[in-house]
Amino acid sequence: MSAEIVARGAVLAALRDHGGLMALLNGVHDGVPVQASAPYAVVGESIGSEWGTKDADGWEIRVGISLFDRAEGSGRLGEMMAMADAAVRGIGAMAGWDAVAGWEVGSIVFLRSRTVRRSAAERDGGGWSATLDYRLRMLRAL
Repeated sequence: MSAEIVARGAVLAALRDHGGLMALLNGVHDGVPVQASAPYAVVGESIGSEWGTKDADGWEIRVGISLFDRAEGSGRLGEMMAMADAAVRGIGAMAGWDAVAGWEVGSIVFLRSRTVRRSAAERDGGGWSATLDYRLRMLRAL
């Protein structure tokens, strides 16, 4: 299976398995949903590039997670960001996902975040959104 699809699946599973985060969200979606009610999360665009060694296949995957909230203030969004970050950083410790998929996580690095106050004219009628970008480096399991 493609390392990029495995990485996306791991991020989705980590977010969905985080009880505190899921208590604040209506759902976690793989790509932009056709219909969703805020607050929700989206595992968005991912970019993969070769990151192997002489004797092992490897990939560097960059994944973006977007969070959407309709609250007046940004406080709840900040809580969701912290929980999503904890979930993603815990991927390496998730039981069994890499054995099944054939890939091992070498590293997970937070790259950047963006927080935006959305206008009422936008999808979901405004509120706040945040995007968290990560880099996952993965090696094919031997």
